[in-house]
Formats: sequence, structure tokens, C-alpha cells
Amino acid sequence: MAVTSEGRVGLYLQDNHTIREGMAYAILAEERGFEAVWQAESRLAREATVPMAAFAAVTERIKVGAGVVNTWTRNVGLLAATFSTLDDLAPGRVILGLGAWWEPLASKVGVDLRKPVQAMREVVEVTRRLLAMERVTYEGTFVHVTDIEIDIMHGDRSPKQVPIYVGATGMKMMELAGEIGDGVVLNYMVSPTYNAQAMAALAAGAARVGRRIEDIDRPQLIVCSLDTDRSRALDRARELLTQYLGQQPHLMKASGVSQDLIDEIGRVLTWPATPAQVERAMGLVPDDVVQLITASGTPDECRAKVREYVEAGCTCPILYPLGDVPATIEAFAGGTF
Repeated sequence: MAVTSEGRVGLYLQDNHTIREGMAYAILAEERGFEAVWQAESRLAREATVPMAAFAAVTERIKVGAGVVNTWTRNVGLLAATFSTLDDLAPGRVILGLGAWWEPLASKVGVDLRKPVQAMREVVEVTRRLLAMERVTYEGTFVHVTDIEIDIMHGDRSPKQVPIYVGATGMKMMELAGEIGDGVVLNYMVSPTYNAQAMAALAAGAARVGRRIEDIDRPQLIVCSLDTDRSRALDRARELLTQYLGQQPHLMKASGVSQDLIDEIGRVLTWPATPAQVERAMGLVPDDVVQLITASGTPDECRAKVREYVEAGCTCPILYPLGDVPATIEAFAGGTF
């Protein structure tokens, strides 16, 4: 059955708020008809599955997604057991989003990000089999397991209904998502025009296994800086964008941001960046770049920008609100944009 975008919207939380504040936002999002709340696992600030459990515990219907955890830092057996545990808390509501992680963080903690597409393929295959309650032996390049299973002794041993979404930015990973993912989590800080290339890669991957792109869910993270004061909204987004220009230039390059600007920001920012460095670098980022890759401005401007992403192939916008979270939830209540 084809996946559609009608009436769908999600909420994305990082570490801008306490977990208890996030719990309140999850409750409000559920009340206002949001489909899902997704928790980031970014930097070394906040692990994803603890807040996911908190959100699941205080809600009844809204889906709870990992947006995204990486393929490297959890043994595949523990990864599967963790999401089986979350499914026990919120049956049928948990989504496992998996990403390849990023530099320079990975190397700073001793992870060698080689062959990320192959690593993703192996982790998805084995995790899916474990969540299906199979006993698995697997010898891959990255995943090596011998005769393991999720060995629940007291409780429901039926297969876990946990869809696996591939977090993809590059086109090789996008093709893999089309081939093996239950869905793809499209990244933020990209322009709607980037989606055309992403859709083509997804379709190519899907075709290899006899699927159509319409069969693949395509939620997309979208930075949303909403304020009746347009200048304040743009400056909030500019601060975040500036950090990404310095720390994750691969995203910025994929978005069509000029290499000259990326290089200029890179000369100012280190990782982790200091507040003074971010403030200095913000002055280099013009308004048109902010609005190219974020939904920023008045509520009407934000809704119009989100529509651009949907028209470009996103099936469910996942809003990353900067500023007033309840106001953002209200502005998109019921999936209206």
C-alpha cells in the first residue's frame, strides 16, 4: 500500500530541553494529533533510548522513534534487546532509526567509520532477524554473532513489530534505504531541491528488490524556527545552522551551500565550538542561506516551507522546533500545513 503524507506530522527533540519538558511536549503533541515524537542521539549530550522510554510511558498512541541511533556503539545483540524492551513498554509504537554517525566525533571516541553502507546493511539484517525472534548466526565484515536470540524467558516471545528506518544523507546510503529499509529518515539542514536526488536514489534502491518508492515511508527532519518576530526566528535558526556549517560540512554541501561559505565558517569554528566562535561565525551566514535549508520565520512562512519538503517527496515532516515548542506544535496541530 502506498505511503501518503496526508495529515502526518512529527516532533523532533534533541537536548535543548530537560527530559521532563520533553515528556510534556510528547503529551501535547499526542493531544494535537502528531503522529510521532522522535528523539535525537547527537553529540555526547543525550542518549536516545532513555528519553524515548520516558515519552512512551506518558503517552498512549503517539509513536516514539529514534532519530537516529548509530550502528557502531551498541553491539547488535544489545541494540535489538534495547528496542525489544522499548516495544514491551509501548507495543507497536516504537521505531528504530539507524544512522552512520559523523566525524569528527566518531574518531574522537575510537570508531573507524569505514564502509558505513556495508555496516548498515549488516546491522539492519541481523537486528531485524533478532526482533523477529529468530536464533541468529551471522559472519559479516562488521557483525559477528553466533547462535544468539532475544532470550525472553518470562513474557511475550512473539515477533516484535519494530520497523527499521535508515537515516541517510549520501546517495549510496539512500539507495540502501530504498533496498532494505522499512523507511528512510531524511536529514535536516538540506534544501527541498536536495530531495529530488534523494528520491531518485531511493527509487533505484527499491527497484533492485522489486519495490516502489511509494512503498517506502519518507519522514524528514526539518528545522522549524517559528516566531511572530521574523528576525528573532531567523537568528535562532542561524545560530544552529552556523554550528552545522562548521561541524557537519557534508550536510551543508549536500544542501547546496557554497563551498566558499563552508570553508570560511570552518576557519572560525572548532569542535566543540565555543559560544564566542559561534557568535562570530553567525555574522557570515546570510538570511537566504537560513531560509534555503530551514523552515524559519512567521507561522505562515514555516508552514509554506514545510509544504515544499512534502511536495519534494517527504511523507511526514518531523519538526525540530527552535524557540517556543508548544507554539510550534499548535501551528501544525492535526498535520495542517
